[in-house]
Amino acid sequence: MLVLVAPGQGAQTPGFLTPWLDLPGAADRLAGWSDAIGLDLAHYGTQADADAIRDTAVAQPLLVAAGLLSAAALGEVTPGAVAGHSVGEITAAAFAGVLEDTAALRLVRKRGLAMAEAAAVTRTGMSALLGGDPATTIPHLEKLGLTAANVNGAGQVVAAGTLEQLADLAENKPEGVRKVIALKVAGAFHTQHMAPAVDALAEAAAELTPADPRFVYVSNADGKAVTTGGEVVARLVGQVANPVRWDLCMETFKDLGVTALLEVCPGGTLTGLAKRALPGVRTLALKTPDDLDAARELVAEHSA
Repeated sequence: MLVLVAPGQGAQTPGFLTPWLDLPGAADRLAGWSDAIGLDLAHYGTQADADAIRDTAVAQPLLVAAGLLSAAALGEVTPGAVAGHSVGEITAAAFAGVLEDTAALRLVRKRGLAMAEAAAVTRTGMSALLGGDPATTIPHLEKLGLTAANVNGAGQVVAAGTLEQLADLAENKPEGVRKVIALKVAGAFHTQHMAPAVDALAEAAAELTPADPRFVYVSNADGKAVTTGGEVVARLVGQVANPVRWDLCMETFKDLGVTALLEVCPGGTLTGLAKRALPGVRTLALKTPDDLDAARELVAEHSA
């Protein structure tokens, strides 16, 4: 069984879309999405620098567009399940047919703008903790006033809060944590700091007409499979201010009998976690079009 997954914010790098736009139809598809959401995705994906694509309002639609472009380049795929990390859940919703591609881009554009506005209220950020045991790490974060915003499995936890709290964390690491790495994001996502964005996203979601997922859709909220389009969208709204439980998603992959995990562009983050947490599961990250042939072979061998 194949699970198709989409990464979250922080996976983007300058120029990462450049080789994808050489594929037939890719530039036209991206131009259409750009017109629909009022954002020049081609510019940000090929020419903009790291600071420009770190902007939440830019990064989020750029990541969803990249995931959809790379998945389209694969051709017909019938995964056993789909999932996405944070904003990648919107990409996964499009994979599953819950949202049409342009509707997904419009939703993520509104999400990014709302979260950027919420992040501007207080100087906040996120840091990944390498090593340690979540049972020890999470209570330590709470003592510092931080939130375990992403519990990613394979021992990885991402802390979120004010820059002052994160600086304190860097000086006072939990027992067993080897390193604290500041992430390339512009806010404390999946925490109470994002509460103002929930209402804005709920308004945008009310305009959608979601379909029920065609494939098993595994939710960040609790790792459970969601069977209706309405519930998928409701969870997309709520997850903005609630932790991502990717560890529970991977537990569900195990329970489903997943044998291969394919991560769409800009892949690498989720395959890295899977290599540590899902031994025996084949993994492949779509980083450039050069990976497409290997990805198609993986799909052929493991699709439902």
